[in-house]
Amino acid sequence: MHIELEYLPVFPENKSIGIGCVGAGFIMADCQLVAYRNAGFNPVAITSRTLANSQKVAQRHNIAKVYATYQEMFADTEVEVVDIAVPPDGQIAVIKEAVKHKNIRAILAQKPLGMNYSEALEIVRICEDAGVVLGVNQNMRYDQSVRACKDLLNKGLLGKPVFGSIDMRAIPHWTGWQAGMGWLTLRVMSIHHLDTFRYWFGDPKSVYCSVAQDPRTVSKFAHDDGIALYILEYENGMRASSWDDVWTGPAREGAEEDIYINYRVEGLDGMAKGSIGWPNYPAHSPSTLDFTCKEISGWQRPRWQEAWFPDAFAGPMAQLLVALEQNKEPEIGGRDNLKTMALVDACYVSAREHRAVEIAEIYS
Repeated sequence: MHIELEYLPVFPENKSIGIGCVGAGFIMADCQLVAYRNAGFNPVAITSRTLANSQKVAQRHNIAKVYATYQEMFADTEVEVVDIAVPPDGQIAVIKEAVKHKNIRAILAQKPLGMNYSEALEIVRICEDAGVVLGVNQNMRYDQSVRACKDLLNKGLLGKPVFGSIDMRAIPHWTGWQAGMGWLTLRVMSIHHLDTFRYWFGDPKSVYCSVAQDPRTVSKFAHDDGIALYILEYENGMRASSWDDVWTGPAREGAEEDIYINYRVEGLDGMAKGSIGWPNYPAHSPSTLDFTCKEISGWQRPRWQEAWFPDAFAGPMAQLLVALEQNKEPEIGGRDNLKTMALVDACYVSAREHRAVEIAEIYS
């Protein structure tokens, strides 16, 4: 019995809608714009804090228009979709300006959507009041292995989920803007895993989280949430847990390294396990998926050529353009992403107060 897994995003019929890019850093220059060009999307303008950086990225990606400010770019009537890649403390100001312009129909915001749940809620309301479609760039949902695992769950091949886990032993590329915010892993890295658990299993009732400082990064700036461990509790008895170990031992201080991200999903009728390839970037490293179930003999090991970095970055923009085309809510709309933001905030409360926190507490 052969199982064909659906792992690619749905693409819009019209790929010509003009995209205006805010930001010219690594994520925009090396991931999003690479993926957009490969997908056939149409970035028409770019702006960032530094005009020289904008010009350099524009030349690299054949973007015709470079603006000194985002205010100027938003006035360009060719720009209908805004793609934001700025630090989270600056995102709300960009969105407030974008929605003033009638030509702008949709915004793809970065994760985290806000500095906290309350600010994310304000952003959602700003866009709703202006009639602007809001999507959030939770791009781990478009990693091919993550998406294929979701299809296994959708097809019922694993049966009722019982337990899911992510084991991360990897060192993220921390950026300078984090130094002034006092936090590290939960809102930047763990948010991907928390959102993936929601994507796979739905919304948990409560979470218990414990954090410790990352010895490597604490010498650079203060933070509480370096190493982050958390357990998601579901009303039906299911559990999901992640160990987000951004220290991984002295792998940058002279010892050998053992870096990876693995996951496992166990159901009543089957089990899937996979690896996430991004820690090997810039080497091209597609994520993997192996699964077994009652209906099929032996382990199944589908493979593909696409990798999270940069290929999966096409997915969030694709689903936003499809939402515009079909006049429907994006797969990762702002309202849905508020549930991920609430889960992240619940992790902070849990870690601070050393108790399980019901997600409903964050909404109140």
